[in-house]
Amino acid sequence: MGLLKWATWAMLAMQAMHTYAAIEVEEVEEIPEEDTKNGPGTTPNLQVAVSASFPQSEIFGIKLVNGHPTQAVLSFENNEPGPVTVAFIGGSLWTPPMVTPDPQLLRNLTTIRYMVEIPAGEKESLVYSFATEMHPQDLTLSLVAVIGDGEGSFYTLQAFNETVSVVEAPTSIFDPQIIFLYIFLAAAFAGTCFFIYNTWVAQLFPQKRRGGKGGERAKRSSGLSKKVDPADQVSVIGADGPAVTSGAQVYDESWIPQHHIQRPEAKRINSGAKVKTKPRA
Repeated sequence: MGLLKWATWAMLAMQAMHTYAAIEVEEVEEIPEEDTKNGPGTTPNLQVAVSASFPQSEIFGIKLVNGHPTQAVLSFENNEPGPVTVAFIGGSLWTPPMVTPDPQLLRNLTTIRYMVEIPAGEKESLVYSFATEMHPQDLTLSLVAVIGDGEGSFYTLQAFNETVSVVEAPTSIFDPQIIFLYIFLAAAFAGTCFFIYNTWVAQLFPQKRRGGKGGERAKRSSGLSKKVDPADQVSVIGADGPAVTSGAQVYDESWIPQHHIQRPEAKRINSGAKVKTKPRA
């Protein structure tokens, strides 16, 4: 509980320090012990150097990608005669000085407990990770560390205080949401083109008629008719008489005269044969 109280005082001290635009920690005489009982000192005469670096930063500056963790590496160098302990590391986001004359706190970042002891004359690097979910903009990032000495006193050291950019995560074409959006837009575009074609474009072109006039259809039907072999004809007996079917054509023979249907067979007569005549009575 005591360490959490120290961390709370450290964050409040960091905010107050940023409000008064304390960019760098100045070396002044040590605060009396009775004053440090209420909270950690903000400007101690502590021989500990701290700096922050961002391995994932670009040449165009430090960018905080929404939804992705940002890693900051804090390097500590203990120049004290005794060991020191890195208790907590935290941070906050502020409005940049070019936007408002008085910086305003926008969001506090995660405070992580480390409790790492650094011997005298040694160096130590700690990784501090945090994530953001904000509108793309330029902000001031402030990172501080709460350090305790061998006497049980705690101090805050500012490790980073510069302008950073909050950006959105880059989108990929293989994202399921992007793929669904492409399919929906393609379907909407195809439906719109089909509607425009049937409504306006199709009326500009003359439509071909499937059949001509009655006389032309009759000529084509008569010209395409084929002769039917009598052997292929099938007689059909109906109410009015026999009918003959050939393929798809059906007609009735009852109205056709018999001499047209049954032709007389010619008899052969030998030229050398004599014709017998009966004698008259």
